[in-house]
Amino acid sequence: MKNERLMKVGDRFIGDGQPCFVIAEIGINHNGSVKIAKSLIDGAVSAGCDAVKFQKRTPEICVPRDQWGIERDTPWGRMTYIDYRHRMEFSRENFTEIVEYCKSKGIVWFSSCWDEDAVDFIEYFEPVIYKIASASLTDHDLLRKHASLGKPCILSTGMSTMDEILEAVEVFGTDNLTLAHATSAYPCNPGELNLKMITTLRAIFPEMPIGYSGHETGLAPSYAAVALGAAFIERHITLDRAMWGTDQAASVEVSGFTKLIDNIRDIELSLGDGIKKLYDSELSSRKKLRRVN
Repeated sequence: MKNERLMKVGDRFIGDGQPCFVIAEIGINHNGSVKIAKSLIDGAVSAGCDAVKFQKRTPEICVPRDQWGIERDTPWGRMTYIDYRHRMEFSRENFTEIVEYCKSKGIVWFSSCWDEDAVDFIEYFEPVIYKIASASLTDHDLLRKHASLGKPCILSTGMSTMDEILEAVEVFGTDNLTLAHATSAYPCNPGELNLKMITTLRAIFPEMPIGYSGHETGLAPSYAAVALGAAFIERHITLDRAMWGTDQAASVEVSGFTKLIDNIRDIELSLGDGIKKLYDSELSSRKKLRRVN
């Protein structure tokens, strides 16, 4: 029987029967530095990640006008919020360097685009997959923009009601779409992770892979997500959780990513296929210990 819960990404598939696709979310943890971004890519590669993900915004579109002039302290001094947002964005030249670096390292790269202009910016580099952030789930014009590309897309479902998720899927369509269960708190309290939503989403959308985007501290919930059927795991990656930035504390350092992936592979191997077997390794114990009345 053909497995329908599969999505082709580049030269591989994401979905049931496939190894969990592990995404290192670089996001804005690069703090506007291509050098830091490259170090994070190196860390993701060394840990065994399948992909790295960035974010792209057009500040004038994504930042509400009444917040432009609000000042804040940054690593580059005190500046307005709109100037800070520009300072965090990579230029076309920056992205060209980053994309080429990812290609040289043999790792998939992609981005979450927070507005339609950002989609056009990233599409120039021909990514094999996109991400739509939880904050954009109700931006139906952005959903339609992504759907029109005909490329695989991950839609994160944090800060959303079930009705909003259903409506978003109706707008985008089920072709080329996969959902990521998420809770949009940074870091997230374990009591609010609600990992059984992975099972719920798998039941509601039998035609698409379901994954998990985690913002908790620690790794145990990510392991549980894999055991519950998550086709992909996305966690933020950082060089140091003490670094400046809003997402650093909810991120995983490179050593943690190595542990995460090693244990995910062990979990996948351990899950098996659910069909009871008598293994050759049991035969000596069976012969020695089995009692038969």
